Amino acid sequence: MANEASEKVHVLIIGSGPAGYTAAIYAARANMKPVLYQGIQPGGQLTITTEVENYPGYPDGIQGPEMMVHFEKQAARMGADIRYGLATKVDFSQQPYKVWIDEEKLIEADAVIISTGASAKWLGLPSEERLNGFGVSACAVCDGFFFRGKEVAIVGAGDTAAEEALYLSKLCTHVHMFIRKEKMRASKVMQDRVLATPNIKVYWNTETDEILGPTKVEGVRIRNNQTNETEVIPISGFFVAIGHQPNSDIFKEWVDMDETGYIQTVPGTSRTNLEGVFAAGDVQDKTYRQAVTAAGSGCMAALDAERYLSAKGLA
Repeated sequence: MANEASEKVHVLIIGSGPAGYTAAIYAARANMKPVLYQGIQPGGQLTITTEVENYPGYPDGIQGPEMMVHFEKQAARMGADIRYGLATKVDFSQQPYKVWIDEEKLIEADAVIISTGASAKWLGLPSEERLNGFGVSACAVCDGFFFRGKEVAIVGAGDTAAEEALYLSKLCTHVHMFIRKEKMRASKVMQDRVLATPNIKVYWNTETDEILGPTKVEGVRIRNNQTNETEVIPISGFFVAIGHQPNSDIFKEWVDMDETGYIQTVPGTSRTNLEGVFAAGDVQDKTYRQAVTAAGSGCMAALDAERYLSAKGLA
């Protein structure tokens, strides 16, 4: 496949959220001549986020897509080679590592930084997609602030859903929590906290039929999957907390991952089990999943890559 279309690069960065762009900024400043491929969603999850108020340095807040434009421009100004294209296959059996872009162009790299992120899992409702960013969110920590003093709903049954429900309960007047089965998957301590919080109401055996509102979330219609009865609840915000899927499938043959597909890194570093392959951002972080932590890990990956290349005499 395409040796004639191959290109040799020093540092290849796969993915373009805060982690990838920050890695590109640091790598370019260190004269590592990084090439960054933006992937299927240039800018990552922040491009489907509206107002970002918790990233330092923006006292008045900023729109997610605009912030990612700033990141990209800064990386480009430092000299990073930023390109459109999706990594579709890799071969990490020997160095230099091989990465195919859009199934045809072959890139060979001395070091690879994986920053492909994670994608929120959604319910798959048309109304959920239509109102995404207009009251529908997959991140309570990111967006809960905008619903202070309002009534909201959250769907999910695991520890993340429980944590987010508790977070929302401190900001919102009432939190309606929808659980598909008759019990939660969350740890016992998290379940106890949720059930002991007076302004969280748990609905068991409950499915979301539709999120209501022409231009913003105004309510939700739920259905009890045992009785088939429906109910409409007026709300201003609808949070989906049914998990995230790391975008790591093409690396699974080569890089160590946990059971859910998050790339495992050596604690305190961005190093993977393969020397010269580093991971940053949400593809290796299932705990924090914030723009600022992703950016920090992108910095770590670039510094780790620089030290690796120096030790190999390639920097």
